[in-house]
Amino acid sequence: MISNAKLYGLVLSGGKSTRMGEDKGLITYHDLPQREHLYYLLNEVCEQTFLSIRKDQEKEIPNTFNTIIDKDDFRGPYNGLLSAHIAHPEAAWLVLACDLPLMDKKALQELIAARNTEKIASAFADATNPLPEPLCAIWEPEALKQSIAYLEAGNGSCPRKFLINADVNLVFPQQKEVLLNANSRAEYEEALLKIAP
Repeated sequence: MISNAKLYGLVLSGGKSTRMGEDKGLITYHDLPQREHLYYLLNEVCEQTFLSIRKDQEKEIPNTFNTIIDKDDFRGPYNGLLSAHIAHPEAAWLVLACDLPLMDKKALQELIAARNTEKIASAFADATNPLPEPLCAIWEPEALKQSIAYLEAGNGSCPRKFLINADVNLVFPQQKEVLLNANSRAEYEEALLKIAP
C-alpha cells in the first residue's frame, strides 16, 4: 500500500472536556482559543484544514473556519476522525487533539517530513514509551477504511489500540514536550509554565 493522498488537517474539538471542567478547545494558551490556534498551525502545512465539532457547537464557530460535524456513528475520538474520512475519503488526515498546548509548526513539519506513505499511519510517539499518539498523527485513507471494519467487528473504540496492532511509522519529535496533553487543571498549569518565556 503506497498512499499518494493529499494531506488535510483536522482539529478534534468535539469532545466534552469533562476532566478539564471547561471546553479544552476554548482555552487560550497563545492569544487565541486553542482549537483556532491549532487550526491556523495546520493550515500552514496542509492543503486544507477543518475543525471537527459537535452539531451543538456549530453556531459558535465563525464561518471563516471549515468544519466537519460529527456524524455520531462512532464513539470517542474516532467519531471526529471517521466523520472527516467519510466527508473526504480521498484525503490523508493530519489529526490533532485540541489538548496539545505545546504543539508547534516545527513539530508538524517534522511529522510531515517523516510521513511514510507505505505505512498505514505516521504517528508521533515518546521515545521513552514508544506507543503511537493517534491524535497527533497522519492517518492514510487505508487506515481509516480499516478502522471502520475494526470498529464494526466489535474491537472497542480506541484508536491507539488500532494503531498498536497496525503497521505504523513511529516518529519521535525532537522536542517531546509538544506531546504534552492538557486534560486536567494540573496539566493546564504545567503547560502555562512551559509556555511562559
